[in-house]
Amino acid sequence: MTAQLGEVLPNVFRGIDLTGVFLNGVLGGTIARQRRFDLVGFAILAIVSALGGGMLRDTLLQVGTPVALTDPYYLATALAGAAVAFVVPLKGRWWNRTFLVADGIVLGCWSATGATKALAAGLGVLPAILLGVTTAVGGGMIRDVAVGQVPAVFGGNTLYATPAVFACLATIPLHSRGLDNLGMLAAIFVGAGVSILAHWRQWRLPDPDSVHLPVRWPNRRRRPGGAGTDDAAPAPAPAADDAASTPAADDAAPAPAA
Repeated sequence: MTAQLGEVLPNVFRGIDLTGVFLNGVLGGTIARQRRFDLVGFAILAIVSALGGGMLRDTLLQVGTPVALTDPYYLATALAGAAVAFVVPLKGRWWNRTFLVADGIVLGCWSATGATKALAAGLGVLPAILLGVTTAVGGGMIRDVAVGQVPAVFGGNTLYATPAVFACLATIPLHSRGLDNLGMLAAIFVGAGVSILAHWRQWRLPDPDSVHLPVRWPNRRRRPGGAGTDDAAPAPAPAADDAASTPAADDAAPAPAA
């Protein structure tokens, strides 16, 4: 039974991977439709949205040509998503709910893929988490920058990069024990669960305006002797030579005549 699962699960994970490529290609095409782009815009946004994170990860790891360019299924699947978005206006509650669940599953899968590739390349835990999150959200960041928007993962939205971090934390301990398939399953469940729950509960990370620390700044500085800067010492009396230079009473201006 375990051997059969070991043969089936990699095919399941590849199916999830390609599903994520297709869905993010559709998402890129949907944004291109909103911006009224032509076919070139649809194709570029779909490819960037679907494959940008993985290509950025492989480039940083310097392990050869990115998989998105060597495996023909990736580009074809991303372009298929762009074609669907070009001919079908996908919107409404059913699409939002379907995409939310599927995107959460894909987020966990991509996070685990990036983290395990980083660990296999000899990197530590923190770089593995970084590359796992980059794999999951990097394409969306590049897509948002391409259309002149602040990347959604920078704030103001429900948690998205944070579930990717949790997914990486779920898969790294299992990968270190040689349980890659189990680590991938754990990442998928954790990433999807946290992502869907965050969207349902509207969880967001705090911004600077929501954090106020009770800091009191001193109004004046104290001298070693205990006197503040406002307690200035009295000015010294003028010297005798200086007194002679002051105008005498006889030099005053004459009073006006009565």
